[in-house]
Amino acid sequence: MSHTGEWKVRLHLFEGDDGTTKAHVVLDTGVTELSGRGTAHCNPADANVPEIGDELAVGRAMTDLGRQLLTTADRDVQAAAGTRPPARQTAGWPV
Repeated sequence: MSHTGEWKVRLHLFEGDDGTTKAHVVLDTGVTELSGRGTAHCNPADANVPEIGDELAVGRAMTDLGRQLLTTADRDVQAAAGTRPPARQTAGWPV
């Protein structure tokens, strides 16, 4: 049985005058929404390169979102496993 779907991702970047970049990413599955956040700070001794701050903040926000998505999937797997009939014991030594 094949399955197709479309999930939408929105990404928001906020840059402060102090060299701080914040990212907020929202995943909308059509059923639920998850969001991740990330921040990057420019060292005062370094040149302020906004693109680098964007990359770091977005990468961290997406990592946060990915962790949440994996945690959600793990919970769903555990819940689904509780509804399965017990596995049949096969003859022989347990593996």
